[in-house]
Amino acid sequence: MLTPNEMKKTVLEDIGILILRLGAGGMILTHGIPKIKRLFGDEPIQFMDFLGLGPIVSLSLAAFAEVLCAVLLIIGFKTRLATIPLIITMLTAALIAHSADPFGRKELPLLYFVIFVAILIFGGGKFSIDGLKATKSSYYKL
Repeated sequence: MLTPNEMKKTVLEDIGILILRLGAGGMILTHGIPKIKRLFGDEPIQFMDFLGLGPIVSLSLAAFAEVLCAVLLIIGFKTRLATIPLIITMLTAALIAHSADPFGRKELPLLYFVIFVAILIFGGGKFSIDGLKATKSSYYKL
């Protein structure tokens, strides 16, 4: 049984995770929506071909991570799984797409990377669809 102080700390931790999920998910979504528009627009697609599969596949993978996975992160459904494509996308952006750029250009994707890794470790928290599905007794067990 949790003491009142432990319960208060747990609730505050879950609020912190909620803020991270909503903030990072919402902000990365603003990077993904333009990518979706580029995929379905009339302009020729120019995007870094980091896998050698062509710019359309690369753009599609980035759009998938930054839109679908961001929405999953925001609602807290399959949270840990949703962070994996986001982590890969941010590392690709920082270490491959911007490899020749100064640190200031790599800083934002690296910051997102750190946030997504933290969410991967802690999960969606109690205030998520994942958290609602968990029972009270099993949620806080490791």
